[in-house]
Amino acid sequence: MKFPVAPMKAALGQLPVDDDRWAYEIKWDGYRTVVFVDATRPEPERVRVQSSSGLDVSRTYGELAGMWRDVNATRTVLDGEIVVFGDDGRPSFEGLQRHDTQVVFQAFDVLDIDGNDVTGLAYEQRRELLAHLLDTGDNWTVPAHRVGGGAELLAATAAQGLEGVMAKRLGSTYVPGKRSPNWRKVKNRVAIDVVIGGYTRGSGNRSNTFGALLVGVPDGDRLVFSGGVGTGFTQRRLEELLGLMRPLHVEASPFDPVPPREYSRDAVWIRPELRARLEIAELTNEGYVRHASFIELLDR
Repeated sequence: MKFPVAPMKAALGQLPVDDDRWAYEIKWDGYRTVVFVDATRPEPERVRVQSSSGLDVSRTYGELAGMWRDVNATRTVLDGEIVVFGDDGRPSFEGLQRHDTQVVFQAFDVLDIDGNDVTGLAYEQRRELLAHLLDTGDNWTVPAHRVGGGAELLAATAAQGLEGVMAKRLGSTYVPGKRSPNWRKVKNRVAIDVVIGGYTRGSGNRSNTFGALLVGVPDGDRLVFSGGVGTGFTQRRLEELLGLMRPLHVEASPFDPVPPREYSRDAVWIRPELRARLEIAELTNEGYVRHASFIELLDR
């Protein structure tokens, strides 16, 4: 199998109702990565690391260079996720972006073994091959999976502050480059109440409404900026919110301190009189909402 390979993609969805026909894995909060191993090449080139967009990032993740020693084959192609674990033992996306701690490659699928394309095999067959193919090292492992019990695993990930689970249909093949309903991302979400302090001007099909709400949380007498939310709106809701915000326009930012330039340069500020409920993946270390989606306006 030649470099690069377009990885198979998952659809966002809910837990399957036919639970016993699906396998479940923890959803890691990291970078999707394909790793090519070829022990016949000179040692510095035996492990080649590919990003989800097809870029060669082998030098960026040099800690994976020795993986070939723990592969029980001469050549293989593995699909997985690169993560960084924080001091609390949980995956840290911010830590991964900084990359000041060594990464761990979580291998969850195998595409090729010694020149044999195995993408046409059933999920459970590929998983069995993978279990015997890669031994655990300091910077790579094959994480566990389970058949059935999706609701229990999802609840366990929520209790541990993890992102969610991946549901993968038993019997399904690996389809490179395709987004398939046979793989589902099921995410844990957290509700948070915020104050709207402004919005960004819209463009394209939102040129007549707005791009994103700029939100914050009260801290004593201050309104501390918490980022932007640009999803979760119907056209009707966009128009309704804009109608409510227009009479509240002010010249100065209600946030203390003023949001970074990437938010404030195109901002329209409003009096902080509207409250909203969002659904988010988490709050970052800076206190910004991550993967936020608008749910509803409060107190109206």
